[in-house]
Amino acid sequence: LAVNIFLRKKTDVVFLPGYIPPLFCSKKFIITIHDLNHLDLNDNSSLFKRLFYNFIIKRGCRKAYKIFTVSNFSKERIVAWSGVNPNKIVTVYNGVSSLFNADVKPLNLGYKYLLCVGNRKTHKNEKCVISAFAKADIDPSIKLVFTGNPCNDLEKLIIQHGLSERVKFFGFVSEKDLPSLYKGSLGLVFPSLYEGFGLPVVEGMACGIPVLTSLTSSLPEVAGDAAILVDPLSEDAITKGISRLINDSELRKHLIQKGLLRAKRFNWQNVVSEIEMVLTEACDGNK
Repeated sequence: LAVNIFLRKKTDVVFLPGYIPPLFCSKKFIITIHDLNHLDLNDNSSLFKRLFYNFIIKRGCRKAYKIFTVSNFSKERIVAWSGVNPNKIVTVYNGVSSLFNADVKPLNLGYKYLLCVGNRKTHKNEKCVISAFAKADIDPSIKLVFTGNPCNDLEKLIIQHGLSERVKFFGFVSEKDLPSLYKGSLGLVFPSLYEGFGLPVVEGMACGIPVLTSLTSSLPEVAGDAAILVDPLSEDAITKGISRLINDSELRKHLIQKGLLRAKRFNWQNVVSEIEMVLTEACDGNK
């Protein structure tokens, strides 16, 4: 099918929502690159990935008519790495599903909890979250809930801090159930070291919970002034942020209100409109 599209004479532009460029396509094409985590993060990289990016994707960037990405942070990284003109790259922020909203029914786990949405990858900074949570000046009955399953390193750290009864892993959570897990929490703790966008930040805001996230990568761009922003490399900063998120009732109200407004900016209708505008421009340029 892809080959047939590339060969059609009447095709104005080929739009690929993925990052693998059609290098041998003679038509005008647009690719999508969310971020450069496979180059920027050692744990997510490999010799093959680096070669693929530097010899295939970089060439595709230079040949592409336009490149979509999901944040200005990612745009700046792509420009610095590929050397393409910044005007070639269009930032289109991700949208959040309408399933994530303030009216969703909260999940009742039988205890109060902070939520950490992610996987066990190193850049999610989960070791630091656990250590910071252990020191936070909050009600000791409050638990820390992670999506997904534990890994050995985190289990050892939890035991080391004496948190076996306070840190829980929820296992796989479907998109249908995730909004209720957000809504039932006291707040989202997401001090990631690197994100091309950071969808959990917007999902949490859309569900009407306060959010703590990082001062790094795309996260301050996405969160704006609607979250507690901390240095993700500082355990003490995360600890203080958690304590404020739980104990400062006025701050909680402020963050919830600001977050609900902020989340409205990230909707799929905006995504469709912005992509459609670029595709129309590309097609009109062929006439």
